[in-house]
Amino acid sequence: MGKNKAYQASLGLKIIVFIGLVFFIVNLQGFFDKKRSPFTYTNYPSSIHGTQPLAMEGGDPYIRALMRTITASESNVKQPYHVLYGNRYVSDLSGHPELCVPIVAGPNVGNCTTAAGRYQMLNYTWYETAERYHPRPSGILWWKTYSFEPEYQDEVVHAWLSDSQVWGKNIRQLLREGEIEQVLRLLSPTWTSLGYGIETNSMSKYLPQIYQNMLQEELASITNSNN
Repeated sequence: MGKNKAYQASLGLKIIVFIGLVFFIVNLQGFFDKKRSPFTYTNYPSSIHGTQPLAMEGGDPYIRALMRTITASESNVKQPYHVLYGNRYVSDLSGHPELCVPIVAGPNVGNCTTAAGRYQMLNYTWYETAERYHPRPSGILWWKTYSFEPEYQDEVVHAWLSDSQVWGKNIRQLLREGEIEQVLRLLSPTWTSLGYGIETNSMSKYLPQIYQNMLQEELASITNSNN
């Protein structure tokens, strides 16, 4: 009886060690073989006219235009995928930076925020959405990591905005019906800089026009690619 217990304990330990070794190897491989973004930063102007093209390819042109509009008030800089709150930058996008930067203005002054990337996603928001929408998580079982590289930031947010069950509205359809202001109001609790009395900034009033500019660019790019 004692020998059986000892054997079972030994077997259990070996299984745990084996799983740990597999997890280590999978993540080590991901460390040395990260998918690099093909996106090259351009000198696209940070202005009321629009924002940089997305790093991801494909997707719905109306959702893509909306994503670029969100950027206009959240991260309208030359390297939006690397920016933290307060115009600080990080180079490592193997995962969410998880740096809590002190807030210096607005209703949350005195606290700190982990907002990062093109869509200024908080660390816990990133993990919640990446768990559902990230196309290439690393790791096994419940040990998952989610690359924060530019194309993955885009792909996660594109899928998130396209999920009508999350928002209670079909955002794609609303955009096709020209209801950009209704969409911005719907999203303003998530991205407070979109306006409507939460954390309106200097770009907020220009967002409907920026969206129209971005939509024309996105639709034109489809036309050009088909010619």
